[in-house]
Amino acid sequence: MTESRTMLGRHAQRNLVRSALALVVTSAICAAWSGTALAGAAFPTKACEALRAKYPGLKGKTLVDALNPHTPGYESLDPKDPSKYIGFDVDLAQALGQCLGFTVTFKPVAFAALLPTLQSGQADIVISDIYATSPRAKAADFITYSKVFDGVLVAAGNPKHITGINTSMCGAAAAENTGFVEVPLVQNLEGPCKTATKAAPTLQLYDNNADCIQAILAGRADTYVNDVNTVDQAVKAYPKQLAKAVAVTLPYSVGIAVPKTNNQLRDGIVAALTELQKSGVEIDLLKKWSLGAGTQEAPHLVTK
Repeated sequence: MTESRTMLGRHAQRNLVRSALALVVTSAICAAWSGTALAGAAFPTKACEALRAKYPGLKGKTLVDALNPHTPGYESLDPKDPSKYIGFDVDLAQALGQCLGFTVTFKPVAFAALLPTLQSGQADIVISDIYATSPRAKAADFITYSKVFDGVLVAAGNPKHITGINTSMCGAAAAENTGFVEVPLVQNLEGPCKTATKAAPTLQLYDNNADCIQAILAGRADTYVNDVNTVDQAVKAYPKQLAKAVAVTLPYSVGIAVPKTNNQLRDGIVAALTELQKSGVEIDLLKKWSLGAGTQEAPHLVTK
């Protein structure tokens, strides 16, 4: 009898320890989430628990996210600690990891190297304000989560009178990021400019947004087309030197790239992203980083 009571006492102690550990883990998760300083979205804890059970192969993993950390608001170096990254995409990656049970580390690369880095196995995922297009979908599967609105950045006063990605750019020098979808859009103006008996726009290719913006500040380029939030932040930083000529809608969506061979990760991300949107987490992250909350769109796949 004494031995039985002792065994029962040990079981009770173990249960208490387990309960305490569960409370600690739960508290840590809540603390981590509250640390993102969101307005009020509740993390979808129960839904995510079900997803971790549904996609057990992701739980406990450490995934490498390739990013190009030169787009303030989306991903950039933390000015308080240059060894860390901050931005909407960084928070979104961590929220997805928290939901599915994996942790995330970040690998900085040039934008043009994002998909090659994924294909080579040096990264497991790409969350870096990358537009999901059919050519890119040959290299990876994309899960989209945001509409695309571009801004046309020009010098203050718009001396070239640029009104969009149209023949108003004829003869202008356009700074663009290598590998961005805006590059062929500018190149495609050659025909319309020729028809209008004007010179085609010239392209200057750079590796990041900062260099493109600097090209306009230095007078080397006349315009730069990129995500409207990036353009707006550039104008905010240099209000006397830069201006947004116009905002344009592009027929793309921003997506998360995953290897074509990893269906579990792809499907898990779709499911987790759906829950984060339903709970309001994505909207709060967009607001936190002063991005357009109206850009959110329901996840869909771009695989070809």
